[in-house]
Amino acid sequence: MTVKIAGSADVDERARIGDGSSVWHLAQVREHAEVGENCVIGRGAYIGSGVKLGDNCKVQNYALVYEPANLGAGVFIGPAVVLTNDTYPRAVTADGDLKSALDWKAVGVTIKDGASIGARSVCVAPLAIGAWAMVAAGSVVTRDVPDHALVAGVPAKQIGWVGHSGQRLIEEPDGAWYCPAANSRYLETNGSLAVAKE
Repeated sequence: MTVKIAGSADVDERARIGDGSSVWHLAQVREHAEVGENCVIGRGAYIGSGVKLGDNCKVQNYALVYEPANLGAGVFIGPAVVLTNDTYPRAVTADGDLKSALDWKAVGVTIKDGASIGARSVCVAPLAIGAWAMVAAGSVVTRDVPDHALVAGVPAKQIGWVGHSGQRLIEEPDGAWYCPAANSRYLETNGSLAVAKE
């Protein structure tokens, strides 16, 4: 396998791009970013300095992944998603001077394995998105999201659960949750979901 980088992409020589990954037209990957194997960075996407992506991630067109975001394996970032990094955003200091990197501390969004962030969603750092969670398109996420949670809205609130397939789970009479796509069951305990052991 090889790395594919479009001629119009801007990939800093200090970035690390894993084998089998593709960086498409007009995308920018900043210094010290680490992109895992078999990842796809879409047209016009931005990967900030020092951002980490696990293997098999997809960052769709025009998504903005600001440092110090950390994405696990198999994470999906939809078109035009924004992962923020500034708790108190201002262009200038209280004295009216243009802010520099020394005038603020970047905070990040952590997204765990298999999670998906729908198109045009905004994740307001600092927060964590749990493994296999699903953020519906157009949501604004302002607090942590549990593993397998389905969240939607502005601000985003949990409206259900999803399995590894990404489909919404169906509650069964015994209180377990069922995934029709994968024919698998999940158990909920104290607001957390886990695959049922057979």
